[in-house]
Amino acid sequence: MTAEFTRRSLLQGLGAGAATLLLRRRLLASEVWVASADSETGPPALELSVRAVSDNILRITVAAAAEPLEKMYSDGSLVATSPTEPIVRTLATGAAQSATWSGRKVQISVNPLSVSVQDAGGREIQALRFESTPSRITFLYGNAPVYGLGQGAHQLDRRGTAEAMRSGQLGDDLQVYGAHLPIPWLMSPEGWGLFFHEPMGSFDLRGDTGFFRPEESARGSDLFLVVADTPAQLLKEWAELTGYPHLPPLWSLGYQQSHRTLASREEILSEAKTFREKKLPCDTLIYLGTGFCPSGWNTGHGSFAFNETVFPDPEAMIRKLHQENFKVLLHVVNPPVNLHGTVSDSGIAAEDPADAAKYWQYHPPLDHMGVDGWWPDEGDPLQAAARLVRNRMYFEGERQVRPDLRPFALHRNGYAGMQRYAWLWSGDVLCTWKTLNAQVMQGINVGLSGIPYWGTDTGGFVPTKEFTAELFLRWFQFSAFCPLFRGHGRTWKLRLPWGWNTGDYGPAELSPQTAAEVLPKPEDLHNAAVEPICQKYLNARYRLLPYLYSAVEQTHATGIPLMRAMWLHDAQDERARTCADQYFFGPSLLIAPVLESGAQERMVYLPSGTWWDFWTNDRLTGGDSIKRQVNLETMPVFVKAGTILPTGPVKQFTAEPSDEPITLTVYPGADGEFSLYEDDGISYKHEHGEFTRTELQWKESTRTLLLKANKSIPERRFRIALAGQATKEVSFSGQEKKIQL
Repeated sequence: MTAEFTRRSLLQGLGAGAATLLLRRRLLASEVWVASADSETGPPALELSVRAVSDNILRITVAAAAEPLEKMYSDGSLVATSPTEPIVRTLATGAAQSATWSGRKVQISVNPLSVSVQDAGGREIQALRFESTPSRITFLYGNAPVYGLGQGAHQLDRRGTAEAMRSGQLGDDLQVYGAHLPIPWLMSPEGWGLFFHEPMGSFDLRGDTGFFRPEESARGSDLFLVVADTPAQLLKEWAELTGYPHLPPLWSLGYQQSHRTLASREEILSEAKTFREKKLPCDTLIYLGTGFCPSGWNTGHGSFAFNETVFPDPEAMIRKLHQENFKVLLHVVNPPVNLHGTVSDSGIAAEDPADAAKYWQYHPPLDHMGVDGWWPDEGDPLQAAARLVRNRMYFEGERQVRPDLRPFALHRNGYAGMQRYAWLWSGDVLCTWKTLNAQVMQGINVGLSGIPYWGTDTGGFVPTKEFTAELFLRWFQFSAFCPLFRGHGRTWKLRLPWGWNTGDYGPAELSPQTAAEVLPKPEDLHNAAVEPICQKYLNARYRLLPYLYSAVEQTHATGIPLMRAMWLHDAQDERARTCADQYFFGPSLLIAPVLESGAQERMVYLPSGTWWDFWTNDRLTGGDSIKRQVNLETMPVFVKAGTILPTGPVKQFTAEPSDEPITLTVYPGADGEFSLYEDDGISYKHEHGEFTRTELQWKESTRTLLLKANKSIPERRFRIALAGQATKEVSFSGQEKKIQL
């Protein structure tokens, strides 16, 4: 006789919290396997199964054997995977089993249930043990650092830390490290990654072995082991599992200026006009909602009605801003706490106030007025699945309204998979040097966690006594080499490029006592040096757009982030593995933000090989740290030898027409290549082949640059030069062309 173990009894055994979690998630039918209990009395045995999702991804599950694996519900983080039968499985009361997987050996054992994976040479890649007393899963670090677990890290190498995996702007952590956005993904330069998909839990990485402690019983654990030969391949496999990053519109890579405490219609239009008059490039103006500040774009928290005091004629004002070639983004808060569903839901489901289809309907009227994108703030109480529903809603909702335009939404919350839909910023951090330092590390780790489109409030959000023109400029320089380049924070007029030379900081958004203690004195607000330095970095950002947009397309195609940990280019470089204060921006630029007040020099680690100073074109030899002299206008940027760097003219907005050709600067010293990607920057025509990809190859031995496009194109011009030398102009129509330099 087979013991009866019903769905209800399984849920009761898992506890009320787990039952709620399981019931709200969609069953992945392809993962179900039914087995009988091993006795007529008592609970069923646990069954461990291992499935090959691909040649590089294993899905490992532990669940009660007497029922379909109903814990296999989706939180939305996974993209579709092909149904597969387990390559190996056993009951806890059964015997050890083994199988081969893409040339590797998979061994599962009992008492306790465990999985070991070895490569073809017998080296153990990873070993997992499922323990019941206490309930936890153990895993190995190997001999290398581990990275990931989302935003909020206290250090880049997560070994030696404990992570509760709570979401939101949490206590003192927020001030320096930013908001917590937990993603239960860890990766190692030794070539493995682990995603603890279900259930949620906490990590203890303080010992020689890692521990994951699930919130519910180990019965129902579902995780993925990802294995790859290179860091780039490992991140690509992570994207295969949770989705590739979306391709954002080109304008989202331009400068974005946020506004708070709006005074009047005239002030709003005047700020826009000033950017253009001062030749300070800017693409986007963002307006905060009323509630956080006394007078924002709307009438209060959660409102979708314009504040008539400052937007008396919103359609006319948005039209005027569009005529000045600015995009308009609006800040929104108060999503339903149990947000669920999709914007495509219909019928009774779509009438639920917490359904995405219902909540989304507040947005299209503003889209039709001309609003270009959204800033969905808050959402900290949302569960992981609901956070992802919100990310997805702003992406798919916009595609419903404007199917030919790529959406933009900047979120404070999300989960694994949000890269398919959204951007992230780090939350309401303090204006301190320690915070700036931590944000560099944060951006690197967020990229390793699978989120490439990230940034900060330039200058920090909450002013302190450390909020000086120097801190603002150093943060501005860093932000110019982040995916998101946005000025925002309290006392917002000091986030304007010209805000430190007006004699007035404007609305303080602080108590009078705090403002008097921490804000600059009027005599400190006649600093004429700030604006030209901001202009230098704005110009650099816009000149680099051909390079940056090509790097973004590479991110979209491969999953590799824009802010790249140093070790991603050489996983065996021990020093690169520990670098938390410098990074690659795209494939070729090494960025070393200045992180100390009064700094006159910056120590920078240059990996082996030849390097070039981006600002001076000095040639340097890598393999050690160098001392780079700095002044207030200089943040060290280096270019690795073999780089072919495409740059364009300085534009005041990304879509500004220009007859100036792209310049291709070759930095000699090694062979190199680059894929220059171009499309219309706004639509989905690229999905139908309407783009140009020009493959560029530099051969050091012959000093030749080869150009070849993916198709014939109308004749265009390029300016080409070796670093520091005069350019020469060539014509190009897509056919292979060699240029001697």
